[in-house]
Amino acid sequence: MQIFKRNSFGHILFVKRWLIRILGIISHGRFHRFNELQIEGSEIIRDLPDTNVLFVSNHQTYFADVTAMFHVFNASLHERVDSLANVGYIWNPKLNLYYVAAAETMKSGILPKIFAYVGSISIQRTWRSEGKDVKRQVKMSDISNIGKALQEGWLITFPQGTTTPFKPIRRGTAHIIRTYKPIVIPIVIDGFRRSFDKKGLLIKKRGVLQSMQIKPALEIDYENESVDDIVKKIEFAIEQHASFLKITPVEDYQKEEEALNQKRKFWDVY
Repeated sequence: MQIFKRNSFGHILFVKRWLIRILGIISHGRFHRFNELQIEGSEIIRDLPDTNVLFVSNHQTYFADVTAMFHVFNASLHERVDSLANVGYIWNPKLNLYYVAAAETMKSGILPKIFAYVGSISIQRTWRSEGKDVKRQVKMSDISNIGKALQEGWLITFPQGTTTPFKPIRRGTAHIIRTYKPIVIPIVIDGFRRSFDKKGLLIKKRGVLQSMQIKPALEIDYENESVDDIVKKIEFAIEQHASFLKITPVEDYQKEEEALNQKRKFWDVY
């Protein structure tokens, strides 16, 4: 039956559509009431093809960043110009929109499991697990799922693999770009770290101006540019090269997070 139609990852589209609607309505105020989201470049979203688009962005919280992108992309596709006015755009959401996330994060509670159903491509991190540095082989099934997501639609990824600013770009992202040759759209976000706790579930400060800048597609020679060349382009495009380092030291962000440990423990239960 049509109501039980699934995507290539086995998700029932009817269920996914309603989850996006409900979560979209609940979260809308976080970007359009409690805190304002300043958007730049939404016209770029409307001109993109329906598949094989890879968004690369810096990362500030586990879930608020990607939630904001779901809002911005859907609003843009419904003729909003750099605006999230009137949440009605979420009634008919783009269902072939996915995002890359660490498997351990998406299995850490009921809410992350719900978020995973909305569109997570969960991968096993090769460099870190349960807060410890590790070294392990890339799972080929993870690469295959990333390719499947690009073949079916749009994919959001955070190539630093961490919410800590100015960390190196993971080379795996460049390998994916060379392999699948997607259109690569850089996004630069700011203000989310000040607005939310690290998980992006709790509002820690109101009245913060958040921003999202969507940039034109990167010009990439898929055949001749090296992995290092592509990594460098991404580093500059998402403004995570050392030359973009702001006056505020990274240690200040870490102090803010330490002050929220007790609040995070509450959410870990759910």
